[in-house]
Amino acid sequence: MIREELSRLFRYEERHRRLMARLLLAGGASLAVFLIGTLLVRITESGAKGGAIHGVGDAAFFTAVQLLTVSSSLPNPVTGAGKIIDVALELWAIFVVTAVAGSLATFFSSGDSASGD
Repeated sequence: MIREELSRLFRYEERHRRLMARLLLAGGASLAVFLIGTLLVRITESGAKGGAIHGVGDAAFFTAVQLLTVSSSLPNPVTGAGKIIDVALELWAIFVVTAVAGSLATFFSSGDSASGD
């Protein structure tokens, strides 16, 4: 039984390819959202009165923490457009987190059903 489980660790099956494709798709799309979000946050929030985003680095930091579903120490967006972008970034983050979690759950449950237990 132990030998069988160990051999399963080193097999690369179709379910591995599907998981890798899903993770690469989520990562690539999130990178695009990050770059676009950083640009939009920079344009809408940079120099706004009461805001803390003063350059590309600040915009990238803000965008990254929103996509990681973590709050930052920066004040919330102060412009209307910035608030809309903020909500869109948070929605994307929730979507990606749930999609990746679902992909991982499918990967592990398909491995269990394939073993014939």
